[in-house]
Amino acid sequence: MGTVVDLDISGMSCASCASRIQKKINDLPGAEGSVNFATNSARIELDPENCSLDSVIDLVDDLGYEARRHVSEFAPQDSTSSSDDADSEHSEHSHHAGSAADLKRRLIVAAPLTFVVATLGMVPALHSQTWSIWTAVVLSAPVVWWSGWPIHQSNLRGLRHRSVGMDTLVSLGASVAWFWSLYQAISGGREVYAEVSAVVITFVLLGRWLEARATDTSVDAVAALSRLQVDRVTLLNANGDEESVPLSQLTTGDHFVVRPGERVATDGFVTEGRTAVDLSLVTGESVPVEVEIGSEVVGGSVNGSGRVVVEATAVGSDTVLARIAALVKQAQAGKAPVERLVDRIAGVFVPIVLLLSLLTLSGWLLFGDDVSFAISAAVAVLVIACPCALGLATPTALVAGTGRGAQLGILIRGPEVLEAAQAVRSVVLDKTGTVTTGKLVVESITGGTVEQRRAVAAVESYSEHPIARAIAADLNDGAELPKVSDFLAQPGVGAAGVVEGVRIDIGKITDQLVLDGSLASATADAIQSGATPVLAKFDDVPTVVIVLADTVKPSSKLAIEQLHGMGLTPILLTGDRESTAVEVGRAVAIKEVIADVAPEEKVMEVRRLQQDGTAVAMVGDGINDAAALAQANLGIAMGAGTDAAREAADITVVNSDLQSVADAIALARKTWRTIKQNLGWAFGYNLAAIPLAMSGRLSPMIAGGAMALSSVLVVGNSMRLRRFDPHRDATKQR
Repeated sequence: MGTVVDLDISGMSCASCASRIQKKINDLPGAEGSVNFATNSARIELDPENCSLDSVIDLVDDLGYEARRHVSEFAPQDSTSSSDDADSEHSEHSHHAGSAADLKRRLIVAAPLTFVVATLGMVPALHSQTWSIWTAVVLSAPVVWWSGWPIHQSNLRGLRHRSVGMDTLVSLGASVAWFWSLYQAISGGREVYAEVSAVVITFVLLGRWLEARATDTSVDAVAALSRLQVDRVTLLNANGDEESVPLSQLTTGDHFVVRPGERVATDGFVTEGRTAVDLSLVTGESVPVEVEIGSEVVGGSVNGSGRVVVEATAVGSDTVLARIAALVKQAQAGKAPVERLVDRIAGVFVPIVLLLSLLTLSGWLLFGDDVSFAISAAVAVLVIACPCALGLATPTALVAGTGRGAQLGILIRGPEVLEAAQAVRSVVLDKTGTVTTGKLVVESITGGTVEQRRAVAAVESYSEHPIARAIAADLNDGAELPKVSDFLAQPGVGAAGVVEGVRIDIGKITDQLVLDGSLASATADAIQSGATPVLAKFDDVPTVVIVLADTVKPSSKLAIEQLHGMGLTPILLTGDRESTAVEVGRAVAIKEVIADVAPEEKVMEVRRLQQDGTAVAMVGDGINDAAALAQANLGIAMGAGTDAAREAADITVVNSDLQSVADAIALARKTWRTIKQNLGWAFGYNLAAIPLAMSGRLSPMIAGGAMALSSVLVVGNSMRLRRFDPHRDATKQR
């Protein structure tokens, strides 16, 4: 359609509020939105020609809520606005906490009063006393009308816009019970339900307070990413002087100092010094990573023991932290297909319950029972049927799962990814940079004297090619390298130069070239093992064979075992030659290997597997993998890969560890399974409880407790995802 905008919405008291707002937004021409109660946020897609953002905000405000455009915590701030923006950020981060605090205050008032009222109602000797009846009515009034006011307010707001929701059932049930009790007290009757109205409100408040606390923890786990930013940075100016400035003044290309124990201000690469950085809060990687000149560092990581100078390569919303936060927020603001089904069901569920409650009241009156019993049964139907658990089933699990994923360095793009992960049976793996490190290292050197090898290092030191860099680093013995003249880089072939009057050509070994002795043997062994042989000729005489290989990541074999244990079939798909691919496959226990595949053919291979009825996950890191990632049922990109790969993927693994790929699939599967468990409980609970309430066998007080307990059970089940342990849970899934 057009522009996608994120909104922060305050004032929602339950999932039905979110459904009401979403329905009204989607009724606007040119607007399509998804509103999430668990995160108090909305993601709106606008067609600028037919609908403006102001129209959406005005609509939300007219509904009785407050909406404002979400401002990224990572957006650059100037000195004049930083204070206001900081206040705004603090307000947003504390919104959930404020909601929980308000619920707690209302609960503190309601709980003791409800205990007294319930005691008076349950003791037969007191229940029929006039003073007891009036005490119950009076003490229950603050519970129903002050502690429960947010529930009534939400109901009135909905009725004003001709819509009903979960709060409608609770508000009507508690109000009818209290007004009937007041009528009985005034008229001298003895059948009062003041304790019912108080207990229902208190149980609902208790459930929502527990929900708010649980949701706060998961949302805070994501918001903590923004708190990894520093406020000030030590800028290194052109004269080499250090100056402490606000982070907002840092721009791309600036050099800044990071001392031991300090947090890296933003993404960049090291230009001076050597240290180890702790990435645990960014990627979930617990082992510090050694960095030196040329190494990349991520904003938010903690410097170890050395002083380093870093050149900034990204600031503000372009940093890794900002992208992580944006992806997590996007995932939590979305809705899975099953949740959209739940929304449609909830839209008709409440009117049906209202009708069933009215039929219950009419039916018992027609059968000759007294008014008190009929009202009791009707109120029980209203209370027990409140679909709070149904509305919480998906968003609470989604928030908890994606929040835990962010802690582990696993970024899930949207809720629909969870369903895709559940169906996956084959995992197609790119080789270079995914199963292997993607960095060539020298395995062996055959032929040549020390001086000749140093001359080869000198020529290769002039080249920027990865193979040349690996050779230069390995052959450089620390002594001063000889000077090189007439250097020539030959793309796709190699490099050449003159050292001390001798022309040295370094490059691939062609089929036409005939080698003898140890050079021929080293070359044959390298090709057979899947390594890459490089030949150095001195004045056209083959002299040195250097064998390089891309090493398998230490965790790759364990990751493949993990995938097998989950009932998945790993497939190695690479453009490399078959001998190399087979050797890598053998090293990590992958039986099915597809080699010599061009980038455009990778898409065809994924499509071929899909045509055989197999749901495919594709794991890659390069531009050449982007199309295959998009074609796959589930695309997983390595965090160190290209932007194109990450944009095409459904899941991004920040630390680029293949074991985290298995962890990501396991987490997505467990989150999806938790959603199904929640929905099964919520649907089953309502289907079983409503007939019981209609039959008159369920008192409103017990109904209120059961309804609140169902919501707490759903939230508690979802919060188990916060304790997801990749090493424990992944091996259980098959």
